[in-house]
Amino acid sequence: MLCDIQDVGVSQPTVSHHLKKLREAGLLTAQRRGTWVYYRVDPAVVAALAGLLDLR
Repeated sequence: MLCDIQDVGVSQPTVSHHLKKLREAGLLTAQRRGTWVYYRVDPAVVAALAGLLDLR
């Protein structure tokens, strides 16, 4: 699923900073394609959270 980040009330550098921190924490993966960077939640994180919350 592709999603554009809409206006969230903060500047683009702030969004980039937070995406970087989430990536460094291992919550997101990133793939650069040309000048664009595509982020997604790491599937292992989703699985761990589902197990923690016992969601099936």
